[in-house]
Amino acid sequence: MAPAHADDVALAAACAAGDEAAWERFVREYRPVLYRAADALDTTGRARELADALYADLYGLAERAGERRSLFRYYQGRSSLATWLRAVLAQRYVDLLRAARRLDPLPDEESAGPAAPPDLDRTHNATRFERAFAESLSGLAARDRLRLGLYYTQDLTLAQAGRLLRESEATVSRQLTRTRRAIRDAVERRLRGEGLGDAEIAECFESASADPGDIDLNRLLGDARKETTPRRSILRRLP
Repeated sequence: MAPAHADDVALAAACAAGDEAAWERFVREYRPVLYRAADALDTTGRARELADALYADLYGLAERAGERRSLFRYYQGRSSLATWLRAVLAQRYVDLLRAARRLDPLPDEESAGPAAPPDLDRTHNATRFERAFAESLSGLAARDRLRLGLYYTQDLTLAQAGRLLRESEATVSRQLTRTRRAIRDAVERRLRGEGLGDAEIAECFESASADPGDIDLNRLLGDARKETTPRRSILRRLP
């Protein structure tokens, strides 16, 4: 028996297989759906950032046994593709809020007595992270650095960045995800090389995501044109 949303299932299957025509149709028809859903969840732009990042997971960058693992494999046509996409986006937004809530101070923190002295180990690890992050950025290819700058410091949309780079919107999203993973892997290698363990490395990423401290992506990418704080943070996308 054919699923109730057979056309949607066929489109999802074609996108999962990497069909470029299917992808162009998907981006054209469902980008507005995702953006409207994102704006309904959060008017600050954080949910739109999740919507943009979702394209890479739908395409499927991670490989297993030589095969791309597309998020579309979970879509079975029990609901419309639009409804399914909104549900996926909503769940990711909830996960983001939960992760941020874990870093919030306890309500009775102010009444708990004198403040504890600074954690010198944590401060030292933050310095190590900043250095590892800067070194990882400097090791990127020029085009990857440009793509990061357009999206994260100039606040261009995926489509705008794609027009400048002569890449499709889906390609920009995939390449940004690949670059973020490369940065995380490089930072982890450098931190392990300095003797940090898994727990300390995870803490470094979570702390940087919550408070970037002195990390200035504009400066690290050599972008002096942007004077205001970008609304997107690459550090929130690394953990």
